[in-house]
Amino acid sequence: MPLPPLSITILPTIEAVTASQWDSLVDNDQPFLRHAFLHALEASGSVSEATGWEPCHLSVWQGEQLVAALPMYRKHHSYGEYVFDWGWAEALERSGGRYYPKALSAVPFTPVPGARTLIAKNVDARAVRGLLAGAWREQCESLGLSSWHLLFADEADVTAWQAQCPELITREGVQFQWRDRGFGDFEGFLASMTSKRRKMIKRERRLVAEQGLQVAHLEGDAITSADMVHFYRCYAITYHERGRPPYLNYDFFERLRQTMPEALVLVQAYVEGRPVASALYFRGSSTLYGRYWGSEVVADCLHFEACYYQGIEYCLQRGLTLFDPGTQGEHKLVRGFAPQRVRSLHYISHPGLAAGVAQFCHEEGEHVSAYRDAAHQALPFK
Repeated sequence: MPLPPLSITILPTIEAVTASQWDSLVDNDQPFLRHAFLHALEASGSVSEATGWEPCHLSVWQGEQLVAALPMYRKHHSYGEYVFDWGWAEALERSGGRYYPKALSAVPFTPVPGARTLIAKNVDARAVRGLLAGAWREQCESLGLSSWHLLFADEADVTAWQAQCPELITREGVQFQWRDRGFGDFEGFLASMTSKRRKMIKRERRLVAEQGLQVAHLEGDAITSADMVHFYRCYAITYHERGRPPYLNYDFFERLRQTMPEALVLVQAYVEGRPVASALYFRGSSTLYGRYWGSEVVADCLHFEACYYQGIEYCLQRGLTLFDPGTQGEHKLVRGFAPQRVRSLHYISHPGLAAGVAQFCHEEGEHVSAYRDAAHQALPFK
């Protein structure tokens, strides 16, 4: 009996499919693509039309079976993306065009590399991508969207889309990640480094303790609602110090605590038994992801301890081989985080803007590549 043909549907919310259907397509190492994570974003109101993130997820079906999906949003600004295209928007609008709304396939507020196109193993991946490409192109044409952007896709996903749609413009970036090289434990990690950097890290960790701070972590169901309340207060401080409201609200984090606790690791710093700082990590099957941080106190080197060294120790203790501490920061390089290429893909319907963006991305990519090579040479290992 022949299989039913493939068909595509646009989902106005992630709730339009069940968690079991969606999660059957998601790799165990990617907590941010799980139904519970995306649902928490939408159900909390952190992601909505009102906040400029209008869900329109693409889903591919074979009869009643979900066989592929692509998270997608109609965006009315460029906040919370971490691949900056404000200059492109200004250029189009100066010439009389309109850049917003646009289409975006990414995890909101989450610059973490990984597969973005979720495809079951038993279907024709090229046929699926053809359907998905037709859908985002049709959205651009029928709704007047200026562009479609695929952000922080992993190398396999990027390569497949480049083969499927050669007109896509590639933009390169750099992030810093830690990988276990068989260190064994934190002392083994330090022993692999140059004397200068080994002494620096030991001094930074000692300084945290000398300020009367103790640091510990909680996991899963051990994280209480009170812990999450305190974490959120610290997280919000980080934004308020910059004069901005937080992207994410408390309800989002509390939903994660209730629906996917097994993916959460909470690092807390204490003074005399009272929590004063907090960092929230996520764990996959082989990767630890550092995501959110904040502190009620000003303490030298506490950020390095809570967001980097605690993460490295956790990976070494639990057998996780990769630690992604989040975007930005050459300061990660001297602490053992190596530069990694990240790529995004961009479809721009306006021919003139597309040509200008392609030239810009080509020139920028040459500089990014040279920077990445230089950063590799500066790694602090013997």
